[in-house]
Amino acid sequence: MYAYLQGKFSYKSPAQVYIDVNGVGYEVNISLNTYSNIQQMNEGRLYIYMQVKEDAHVLYGFSEKEEKEIFLLLISVSGVGASTARMMLSSIKPEEVSKAILQGNVKLLEGVKGIGKKTAERLVLELKDKVGKHLSSSGSAIAVNNSIDQDALNVLMALGISRNQAELSIQKIIRLEPEISNLEELIKKALKAI
Repeated sequence: MYAYLQGKFSYKSPAQVYIDVNGVGYEVNISLNTYSNIQQMNEGRLYIYMQVKEDAHVLYGFSEKEEKEIFLLLISVSGVGASTARMMLSSIKPEEVSKAILQGNVKLLEGVKGIGKKTAERLVLELKDKVGKHLSSSGSAIAVNNSIDQDALNVLMALGISRNQAELSIQKIIRLEPEISNLEELIKKALKAI
C-alpha cells in the first residue's frame, strides 16, 4: 500500500494529476480541494489511497492527511464509493464535511451530486462518533464547538423544545456569533431566537 507519492506534477487538471516519481508516472485522481492546493506547484507530495478493483487499480491523492482521513471515513459507509467521496470533497471542504456530519446537517450533505437523503442520513448516523473522535484527537476547534452545540441541544430538548426547532435556533446563533464558547450564553440566546 502507498502512503504518499512525492515528485513532479507533469500534468494537472481539476480531477486528475500525473506525478512523476523518479521517472515513473502515476495517474492519480484528485478532488477540487486538492487541485486548488497544488495548482501553483510544479512538484509536491500527495497522500495516496489505492482502490483495488477487479478490472483496475485506481489511485486517489490528497494534498493533506486530514482530507485523506475524511475520504477513508466516507467510503467506509455503505453506498458511498470512492467517486462519490471525491465528488463530496470537491463540492465541500473537508472541514465543512466534518462539521456537517457532527451537526447533523443532512441538507448540506444531500446537496452533493450522488448523495440522496437516505445516504446523507446514513453518513451522519454512522460517522458522527468517528468524526468526533478524529477531530478531538487532531485538536480541532469544531469538536469543542460540537460539544457545546450538543449540550445546548440536549438542554433545549429537556425544556420541551422540539429537536428541529432547537437545532435551527442553535445554528442561527452560531452563524451570527461563531466565537461563542459559553454554554449558558448560547442556551439563553437560542431560547430568545425561538
